[in-house]
Amino acid sequence: MEAAVTTCYRHPKYETYVSCTRCERFICPDCMREAAVGHQCPECVKEGHKSVRRARTVFGGSVAGTAAPVVTYTLIALNVLAYLGELARPDLVDRFGMLGWGLLGPEGGVYPHPTLVGVAEDEWYRLLTGAFLHLPVTGGSFGIMHIIMNMFCLWNVGRTVEDQLGRARYAGLYLLSALGGSVLVYLLTPHTVVVGASGAIFGISASYYVICRRLGRDMQAVNRFLAGLMIWMVLSALFTSWQAHLGGLLTGGLVSLALAYAPPKHRTVVQVAAGAGVLVLLIALVLMKTSALTSFAG
Repeated sequence: MEAAVTTCYRHPKYETYVSCTRCERFICPDCMREAAVGHQCPECVKEGHKSVRRARTVFGGSVAGTAAPVVTYTLIALNVLAYLGELARPDLVDRFGMLGWGLLGPEGGVYPHPTLVGVAEDEWYRLLTGAFLHLPVTGGSFGIMHIIMNMFCLWNVGRTVEDQLGRARYAGLYLLSALGGSVLVYLLTPHTVVVGASGAIFGISASYYVICRRLGRDMQAVNRFLAGLMIWMVLSALFTSWQAHLGGLLTGGLVSLALAYAPPKHRTVVQVAAGAGVLVLLIALVLMKTSALTSFAG
């Protein structure tokens, strides 16, 4: 009596006598995947990968290996696109730049009549949109150097920070640092229009320092790199806002300490709670300043 012919469960036309060591279904050479013992089918291999815990950095980010720093490249693209938009529509700075409270009218060429605008007038989006704008070419000799140097710093530091923190944590750090810079501008110089990604970049620079300390890296090389970065940032403050720089630095440093030293057992919970706490604090400061400005005006 002849033995029954067995075929691959994925390719019924292929006769085979080899079965998967996990599910015992018959598989052809095209479906065989090397395993520690024997062969496995593609579905069992895929299911096995789901149960394997991904390696993570001490900060909770996935060990991505050669994965591209997608968030850093996306942030650079958004800043460049916003700058190109400014060249086409210079009034974008007045409409979306960080301004706490001010009067814009015919002089700026934005509103037909003098109008109160700014964060105090419920334009909260300015706290973040201003961090994606830069000084236009017509803004003096500093001009295009503003965005070139900011993006150069972001490209250099951002890739390392993103690799260690992971995409989600890094994106959160960047946005909180940008927000922190805008909030300090709002608190100290609410009547001045401020633009630039420097606050966010100061924040990720602070994170880079904390990360290197946490990993025990050669701090002499790190300090030299950061010293050059800080010199540039201090010089740029002559043309832009030191308040945004300081606010981003303090916010980024505070968030990074929570990211770096959260206990491994409850790492994600502590990190999310710390980020949320900083966000609540910044919102509270904005509300207090808005109340003070509007009460004084009233």
